[in-house]
Formats: sequence, structure tokens, C-alpha cells
Amino acid sequence: MKHHFFAYVSRLRYIRRWGLMRSVMPENDAEHSLQVAMIAHALAIIGRDTYGREVNPEHVLALGVYHDVSEVITGDMPTPVKYQTDELRRSYKDVERMANERLLSMLPDGMRPAYIPYLSVPEDYDRQLIKAADSISAYLKCLEEKRAGNREFDAAGESIRKGLSQIELPEVQDFIREFIPSFELSLDELNQPTGR
Repeated sequence: MKHHFFAYVSRLRYIRRWGLMRSVMPENDAEHSLQVAMIAHALAIIGRDTYGREVNPEHVLALGVYHDVSEVITGDMPTPVKYQTDELRRSYKDVERMANERLLSMLPDGMRPAYIPYLSVPEDYDRQLIKAADSISAYLKCLEEKRAGNREFDAAGESIRKGLSQIELPEVQDFIREFIPSFELSLDELNQPTGR
């Protein structure tokens, strides 16, 4: 029997993000998922090593890789639409759950249990890290567009920045303070000694 899970997941690269916005640099779900995974992994390491959290950074990394995988079936619904009302938010969560269940059904029976934690993430600390990493990634996209002279993302960037400032996890604020400023530098500036 043939299993379609990985063929479907590989289609993340065809799912365009920010569909309602004019982008100078288009972004797809595969690129976004990689960035979210790397950021979430770093947040987990900071949480574990600096704040004594009980967390497995490699598990969080995998959660980040798969966090938007349902979109290979649902597509990327614009945030203002899916979060417009509580009813829409609940309905979209149901659609995501059904899409993830369909994807799980594309795995061999023996592999399904290993993937359930990645496609049905409970609302816990790990999920908080994924949500924060997702928001950080979105903010970085807004910064990238701004640097390219595109004002289309200005309002979104400001809104996301305000939301990030309200996240009470110190590991998130540490990441923002320590790493975000570098995203506003040119390659020449990044190559300068840091003076540490």
C-alpha cells in the first residue's frame, strides 16, 4: 500500500502566505515553518537553560516543523478572517483538526502514534512557544518587507509587535531583545565584529 503523507506535506512550498498583501518577497508555508521551528527551538533552549523550564527543545523543533501542515489541505486563510469572531475561530480550529486527521490517515498504522503529538498539539507550554515563534516569524516578515520599501506590512508589523510585547514569557522577550535587531541589518553590517 502506498502512503501519501510526505507527498502532501511537501506541498507546503506551494501554499503562499500573506495572500491579501502585496509582497516584495513572496513567502510560502515551507519557508515559514522552517523559520518557526528554528525560533521555537531557540525559545525552548532559552526557557530550559535560563529559566529552568522542563521542555524538550527537539520536540518543540518538530512541533514548529508541523505547526501549519494542515494548510496543505485547508490553504492559508488570512488571519483577519479566521479570527474575526469566536465562531469563525472555533470553526477554523475544527477544519484544522479534520485536515490533520486526514493527514494522519495517510501514514502507515505503525507510524501514526508517533505523529499524533505533532498534528494535535495541546494548549500547553510547548504550544505557547510555537505561537510565540509563529508571531515572531510574522513580525520578521513585516520587517523584511519594510526594509525593501514596502509599506503594505506597516500596520501588520505594528500590531504584531504590540502583541509580542504582551507575551509574558521571559524567554520570548529575551529572544526579541537579543536577536530581532540583527534582522534590520544589511549583510555588511552583520559581518562587522559584534564587540563581545
